[in-house]
Amino acid sequence: MGYTIAEKIIKAHLVGGSSVRGEEVAIKIDQTLTQDATGTMAYLEFEKMGIERVKTELSVAYVDHNTLQCGFENADDHRLIRSAAEKFGVYYSMPGNGICHQVHLERFGKPGKTLLGSDSHTPTCGGLGMLAIGAGGMDVAAAMGGSPYYITMPKMMKIELTGKLQPFVTAKDIALEALRILTVKGGVGYIVEWGGDGIRQLSVPQRATITNMGAELGATSSIFPSDEVTRRFLSAQGREDDFTPLESDPDAVYDNVIKINLSKLEPLIACPHRPDNVVNVSSLSDITVDQVCIGSCTNSSLADMLMVAALLKGKHIPPTVSLSVSPGSRQVLQMLSDTGALSDILSSGARLLECACGPCIGMGFSPNSKGVSLRTFNRNFEGRSGTKDANVYLVSPETAVASALSGKITDPRTLGEMPEIILPEKFSINDNSVIKPADKETAKSLWLVKGPNIGEIPASPQVENEITATITLKVGDHITTDHIMPAGAKILPYRSNIPHLSQYCFEICDPSFAERAKSAGKNVIVGGVNYGQGSSREHAALVPLYLGVEAVIAKSFARIHAANLINAGIIPLTFENADDYDKLTEGDEIVLENVFDGIENGKLTLTDKTSGKNYILLCTFTERQKELIKAGGLLAYTASKAKGADNK
Repeated sequence: MGYTIAEKIIKAHLVGGSSVRGEEVAIKIDQTLTQDATGTMAYLEFEKMGIERVKTELSVAYVDHNTLQCGFENADDHRLIRSAAEKFGVYYSMPGNGICHQVHLERFGKPGKTLLGSDSHTPTCGGLGMLAIGAGGMDVAAAMGGSPYYITMPKMMKIELTGKLQPFVTAKDIALEALRILTVKGGVGYIVEWGGDGIRQLSVPQRATITNMGAELGATSSIFPSDEVTRRFLSAQGREDDFTPLESDPDAVYDNVIKINLSKLEPLIACPHRPDNVVNVSSLSDITVDQVCIGSCTNSSLADMLMVAALLKGKHIPPTVSLSVSPGSRQVLQMLSDTGALSDILSSGARLLECACGPCIGMGFSPNSKGVSLRTFNRNFEGRSGTKDANVYLVSPETAVASALSGKITDPRTLGEMPEIILPEKFSINDNSVIKPADKETAKSLWLVKGPNIGEIPASPQVENEITATITLKVGDHITTDHIMPAGAKILPYRSNIPHLSQYCFEICDPSFAERAKSAGKNVIVGGVNYGQGSSREHAALVPLYLGVEAVIAKSFARIHAANLINAGIIPLTFENADDYDKLTEGDEIVLENVFDGIENGKLTLTDKTSGKNYILLCTFTERQKELIKAGGLLAYTASKAKGADNK
């Protein structure tokens, strides 16, 4: 029996367990990345672990999320990250150098290597044939310290592409079609491998668009083969020595195989407020558009921007539409300028934004109230744009331009002949905005620079055998980390200040939650299906921890968020009988009995003191996760391990 691409990489990096579906494996991590919205806490956590120097082949700290400096807070975070990078041996990508996933794809990603990033869209580098996985900041901090990454061995899914893309049908439409077929939970527990004859026509940036959107499927990662297309891309970046051919074996076994005929695809659009709410663009032609945003880690490559420039050339956006363009990296921006394509974009009336995430996380350029915003981004969750009542749609750059020009949602096939975009044989290389760390000797005299907004990591309480608590919040299905801990220009500057950040917890669902949770003391949250989908931000676990949340009980969890809860010392529990969700009520007093036995045996009893009824909850944990929970989270577990080693 042969192996898939992901299985080959996992086997080459396996340091614990066996690569059997459903069993926990420990894999060596070659590279890590952090970004500033998650990086501040990751480096504070790394400092607390007491490790002097990163032990990976490469670690990079990016500043690409909180780049709006409306006060001292973001600048102080950047200074903290820069000082941590210099001391701990991490490369530092300065503000304005670009979005972490785009820059890592261009300058650092390597086929066959493992990458762990404190951002859910880290699988973008799977477009290069890399096993790239998103995780919480604590897991990334541990990996920087040399610890393996622990994960339940995923199942393998293959999506075979056949046929040929028609004009104005793009990689973004392929990703949206996968979401239409599988939904936002269809990839949970899988690594998705893309194959078939149809991938040969896809460039690395197009492949990266698809692997980026794999995060919206709930997949552990997504990956393409490393082939001649990959070699040409790396050669153009001056990195041909990083190329390694990599493909699955002909007799590799997959748990699920899906086929998509590219010849039959049409331009697609994801409607509010879910990435899998997908229909044909042509079915929505009567909807007026207020705003269009082009960019983000999904669609900000040079290829995307050259297409946008070609479609906008000689045309002008009507005054009723506000259009923004965000190149994904300084390299992309520089080459747009050098080729003259930037002038075509600016002449259209578009507003040029910084090479950063920006509007994708509500960091500026929010829509007007009740506005319709078309975005080439990966998420359209309610309120994520910074405007709670906005209607956000996800589209390709081609559909974005067509709609911006017409003022209505418009099928790009109405634009006439599709321009041909030819990527250069050599990209413009300038890594001056990536700062190398200090050498080991110099680093010993350095320290982390912490401004007044830099807070402490909340301590996890020791788990008790009986937990008496109040249900302070009950929410429905598909609660995202944006619901739990919103992003945006108002909130993101406080990512390193948990007490201040806590007042915004679940603000979208229930503005009174934070105060109620603090007053209740020990409390639990009840959720529906796919609780915690979306971003890898561990603040969605650390803030509830600060507010006294001891457990979250849900019908099912998103992978990264469940891991973040365990790392923080919060117990994620699932209903044995999903119908029991309907029987619990906000405000009920509950008791979790024989917690230690339940963690070991996989089941525990919840007694609802308000109704007098009992319910069975499942504790589906690996042996290591059981140890983490009993220790009070990953930091306490790591500290106890280090103390034990010192006493030997």
